Amino acid sequence: MKAVKITAEREMAVVDLEMQKPQPNEVLLRLEYVGFCGSDLSTYLGKNPMVKMPVIPGHEVGAVVVEVGEDVPDGLKPGMVVTVNPYTNCGKCASCRNGRVNACRYNETLGVQRDGAMREYIALPWEKIIPAGLLDTRTCALIEPMSVGFHAVSRAQVTDIDVVLVIGCGMVGMGAVVRAAQRGATVVAADIDDQKLALAKRMGASYTINTLTENVHERLTEITASFGPDVVIEAVGSTITYQMAVDEVAFTGRVICIGYAKTEVSFQTKFFVQKELDIRGSRNAQPSDFRAVIHYLERGTCPVDELISKVVRPEGAHDAMKEWAEAPGKVFRILVDMR
Repeated sequence: MKAVKITAEREMAVVDLEMQKPQPNEVLLRLEYVGFCGSDLSTYLGKNPMVKMPVIPGHEVGAVVVEVGEDVPDGLKPGMVVTVNPYTNCGKCASCRNGRVNACRYNETLGVQRDGAMREYIALPWEKIIPAGLLDTRTCALIEPMSVGFHAVSRAQVTDIDVVLVIGCGMVGMGAVVRAAQRGATVVAADIDDQKLALAKRMGASYTINTLTENVHERLTEITASFGPDVVIEAVGSTITYQMAVDEVAFTGRVICIGYAKTEVSFQTKFFVQKELDIRGSRNAQPSDFRAVIHYLERGTCPVDELISKVVRPEGAHDAMKEWAEAPGKVFRILVDMR
């Protein structure tokens, strides 16, 4: 069977793999659409410290059940449209013991620490298969990245009296915008791209800030009557945006960190104490976040077509990745059509 593999820094190839068969407790999936995410771009550029190279990328999945192995529950049947929870959990570490399996100390994400789903078929444990209801497989490829944004909003304990600043309006940030708006919060979306900001407003943001052309502090002072946002969700992963989050959040506010900064970040730590901040990491997503995204997408109000920047065949994946590397701010999601 055919698969896409990142073989070395800035190198990618289509390779042949042996066909898999489902073992007991496994489900064989036929992959139809698999998304490239920011971690895949970092891997391609040689900037992902967590990846085990070479690697088959892909953990944003739209697939169909082909075959089920022994001891798989009756709820999973051939022909079902599904997505995948791409994270592992050991069941024994502190995170797992506390029920936060998304943050397992020994997690291995598809396409990062282990070969991913950018292939024609894959066999996975049935517990990681998530039925996608009425969604098509193309839309399913958007579920995982949006669920990461949904999870960040849960970590922030957002309510309807909060002003929430979301820094970064990629797919994960858009998920945070949607979920915070669903909870009744006043959402401020910040990004460097006006097109993304316009879409964020349609997806639930009440205000937008272009951080290249506007004074962020002045705009937030105006929007929040000088209080600052109650919650800041950092969905970029840069020194500037991490510092912005701590500087701009309100006294006694919550800062939620999703993005991985590629370099060390220096802070005025006095703000940690003076503002009595809650600074929280947000990693991956819980099964409940996946279900919430599916429920949202089933409503049909999400502008799915505008979130998919390009669909390519496996043979075009390398060229698409090169284009993304040259203009990273212009891409939401690139999907690879494995059919």
